[in-house]
Amino acid sequence: METNKNTHILIQQYLEGELDEKAMHELEKQALDDPFLADAIEGYSATDVPAGTSLSFLQRQLAERIAQQQENKNVFYFTWQRISVAAAGCLLFIAASILFWMKSQPKDGNPAVKEKQVDVNLNAFNDQRMDPHSFSLPSQAVVSHLDLDINVDFTSQIISGKAAWTIDNLSKTDTIVFDTRQLDIQKVTLGDGYEQTSFKLGEETPFLGKSLKVAIKPSTRKVTIWYKTGKAADALQWLNPAQTAGKRYPFLFTQSQAILARTWIPCQDSPGIRFTYNATVSVPPALMALMSAENPEKRSEDGKYHFKQPYAIPSYLMALAVGDIRFKPIDRRTGVYAEPVTLDKAAWEFADMGKMVGAAEKLYGPYQWERYDVLVLPPSFPFGGMENPMLTFATPTVIAGDRSLVSLIAHELAHSWSGNLVTNVTWNDFWLNEGFTTYFERRIVEAVYGKQEAEMQEMLGFDLLKEAVTEIGANNQDTELKGHYEGRDPDEGVSDIPYEKGYAFLKVIEKEVGRARFDAFLKEYFNNHKFRSVSTDEFISYLEEHLAGKEPGLKDKIKLSEWIFKPGIPGNAVQPVSARFNAIDNIVSSWKGKINPAGLKGKITSANELLYFIKALPDNTTSADMALIDKEFGFTSSGNSELQFAWYLLAIRKQYKPAYPRIEEFLIAVGRRKFILPLYQEMVKTGAGKIWAEKIYKKARPNYHPVTFRSVDDLFNKEV
Repeated sequence: METNKNTHILIQQYLEGELDEKAMHELEKQALDDPFLADAIEGYSATDVPAGTSLSFLQRQLAERIAQQQENKNVFYFTWQRISVAAAGCLLFIAASILFWMKSQPKDGNPAVKEKQVDVNLNAFNDQRMDPHSFSLPSQAVVSHLDLDINVDFTSQIISGKAAWTIDNLSKTDTIVFDTRQLDIQKVTLGDGYEQTSFKLGEETPFLGKSLKVAIKPSTRKVTIWYKTGKAADALQWLNPAQTAGKRYPFLFTQSQAILARTWIPCQDSPGIRFTYNATVSVPPALMALMSAENPEKRSEDGKYHFKQPYAIPSYLMALAVGDIRFKPIDRRTGVYAEPVTLDKAAWEFADMGKMVGAAEKLYGPYQWERYDVLVLPPSFPFGGMENPMLTFATPTVIAGDRSLVSLIAHELAHSWSGNLVTNVTWNDFWLNEGFTTYFERRIVEAVYGKQEAEMQEMLGFDLLKEAVTEIGANNQDTELKGHYEGRDPDEGVSDIPYEKGYAFLKVIEKEVGRARFDAFLKEYFNNHKFRSVSTDEFISYLEEHLAGKEPGLKDKIKLSEWIFKPGIPGNAVQPVSARFNAIDNIVSSWKGKINPAGLKGKITSANELLYFIKALPDNTTSADMALIDKEFGFTSSGNSELQFAWYLLAIRKQYKPAYPRIEEFLIAVGRRKFILPLYQEMVKTGAGKIWAEKIYKKARPNYHPVTFRSVDDLFNKEV
């Protein structure tokens, strides 16, 4: 370093990851014993940063840590942009002294002294977690790649094996921290030679599990954790043959979102940490294994499968399914996996997947994940879909026989951009995943199925938003877009707020700037942040720079802060309109208190129209009225799960008993929490209903995934 100015430039280049390896290590050596210089560059190295890592996020965290440490030490505040020539001169003098001292030491140095220096250096940061739902400290040591080797044992219902993590020891610390829950950690080793190391599990914390602190060296690049899952690991659902569609073989599937990946893989379980992975999975030879990766299309004869995910993903997108599964292509890059008895129906239902991918690419740029396939799971799957990269997991409840519910596939496909490509950095930023995806979904639906279909879905969604705000409370902070889930399971964020309020906010922006301009902005946003995790504040900054900053007053027009940081629905929300729904409103109002559904079956035909019709029925609808409506439309015996749910909810409320047997069948056969929980909630409002609900639940609970039955358990407030 020749001049003070050059010192300043080198430090800047170091933080921005622009130095070559030799120059970077030279600067690190000079900073080894210099607290002032170490403060500037400690905690971050640009060497071997994996593709997809958000450098700006790590750098921002580093800057915050440096500022806090210097404030605590009561030193003069400074920024890199305004570092003084005098300070740079001091740095040069101290660094030169250190370099001279280092060169005078024995070649091997003193390991004991080095370890002590690392301990002191990290003490101030031991509890500074970047994500409130993860024990990990990624600014110190972070994972970049996983080599997973596991065996799936259906007899014991245990997954066992090893997770070999490639890591970046950014701060040259002696500890890396992982998240675990319901795992038996057997041993931990370092490097390719499997040198055994010490580890410590923290105290059990509700829903977060236990931290796993592993002793490492400054030079450690690989940490291998040997483990097995617990019998009741919450991410795993083990199904016996009777619980599957085919009734012949057992089935296993995982659900890692939001923070359940740690229950089947020891990992740094935060959406802000991304990694690539390879996996070897051994299963019974009669079964096929699939993952959120490049997948086989045929069953392996020896039951051993090898997977590769070359793109960096967060842990909640880790997924595994094992069962009697077959594949059927839709086109050159889309296809369907399902049990043999379901495969043909699923392939017919999802025949438009290729069109959807094409429509999505026209809107917001190339699909980045090579293939888009869907796996139809057994009915116990707790969600409508899960956007695992390359392989969406889908509930069979969307197979209606008329392609009326395929908007769910459009939603999960849209996640390939908003969620998988650009990810919320913590679960408090969940709306960045779901609000953008809901907007994208409806744009895909409009492109493939027409504007009227999209308008109906938009109106149904806005009704859901209003219902959610009423239920949660218009002044409740849980109706704000920026979440507040510290100290709570982030799964509590699964309401319609991040989806529908997020969508409504983006519609406001679209209205103000015009669709063409907004589309260009979103396309650029996805491209500029691909394979990165983004915070709400980062999105706001990007919006201000690339959209609001070019139009004075736009932030005030769209009421940005009110939408994101205030509860309720702002007054500038775009009110959706649907001509078809208006026609239904006119029919209902023409009854003037006396329901007369005769002849309506030929006028109200589409699934969305029928759903709206059920919701538009007057509050004074009686059980006798429902019998007339049922005779006309046959809602009780419908094969459309959305219509079943809406009708069954009304039947419970109005005590329409002819529907009770089908309600019981539905609750036992279907595990989708969106349907199950509200039905039980309505049932327990009366004494007789609660007795009926508990009777059904005793039969149904074994068929539910832990995500579902834990919610229902909370409702009953006891073990069933």
